Amino acid sequence: MKNYKASLVMILMIAAVFSLFIFTGKERENTLIKAEVISANNEDVMQSSIARIGQQELKIKIIEGDFAGKEVSAHNGLQGKPSIDNFYQKGDTILIALNLENNEIKNVRAVDSYRQNWELLLFVIFIILLLSYAGITGIKALFSFVASLFIIWEFLVPGLLSGQNPVILSTVVLILLSGIIIFSIAGFTKKGTAAFLGTIIGLFTSVVIAVFFGEQMNLQGMTAPYAETLLFSGHLGLNMKSIFYAAVVIGASGAAMDIAMDVAASMAEVKEKNPEIEFKEILMSGFNVGRAVIGTMTTTLLLAYSGSYLPLLMLFYSKNTSYVRMLNYKVVAAEILRTVTGSIGLVLVAPITAFIAAWIFSREK
Repeated sequence: MKNYKASLVMILMIAAVFSLFIFTGKERENTLIKAEVISANNEDVMQSSIARIGQQELKIKIIEGDFAGKEVSAHNGLQGKPSIDNFYQKGDTILIALNLENNEIKNVRAVDSYRQNWELLLFVIFIILLLSYAGITGIKALFSFVASLFIIWEFLVPGLLSGQNPVILSTVVLILLSGIIIFSIAGFTKKGTAAFLGTIIGLFTSVVIAVFFGEQMNLQGMTAPYAETLLFSGHLGLNMKSIFYAAVVIGASGAAMDIAMDVAASMAEVKEKNPEIEFKEILMSGFNVGRAVIGTMTTTLLLAYSGSYLPLLMLFYSKNTSYVRMLNYKVVAAEILRTVTGSIGLVLVAPITAFIAAWIFSREK
């Protein structure tokens, strides 16, 4: 009965946070609707390898909104950039932007392929698997996931765009997120307290390392995707270097929380099984667990970050690029800073959490 009530409360909290996320956001591009491509005219499209330049003329059928069922013409501009261009064919479901005048369609522009149904299905599969395996803990994890998404989108991103100090703002937000994520999973317990304190100390360490070595390596923060687009879209006053440092710390924080919780949870289990255990013994247990987790977690960070730049690594290899050139290449240097900073944070979080947890648990009588 207790678990049922706890589950109900968590579900209501998830619904409340999700509702805030949906209804408190600003209205964005409310003329975007779904349509189906009936035919595509590619006479004005020039192709070179996989890049296409020109304009597709599409005949489409609107399938939602006030104009559902209406067939209209639309244009799709191609810039020769496969990373952002979309080349449509008959039968594709797309997203279009309507330009209205006196409640009549004046102009129609193809915006992107319609993907959100598949994204929703993927998320539903994730939720089903999470709840099937983790039960009430899965509900808590889902709450922390939605709450984190809400805080990042509604507080962190607007704060960065308004010109607030990125490092300070991201640190404050990460402290808040760490509290929400850890205490929603572990509750306000000694285990949760140890994991939270270990995460925060590791977080501050990562901030110092990222800023210091980023300055020494002369990184300007322009290596992230869409950094230039952001600046030239009316935000020239943003401090992209500090935003880059903030991104490094944010990227490392998730793994830090993970390892802190692993160490604290294992030590709590040891204490429960052996209530008379001494400080030194439970501390060594925490160290052993931390070493085992660190052994795989640092490699996990490397694989996660290098996977994002796999085509670049393939390009280096195909051109027989020297190691000196690769290590000094700005993008590679930025990823090295990101990976090693996160790894150092992990290495420090594990023993710090073990010390804190050992001190807390050894005080129990």
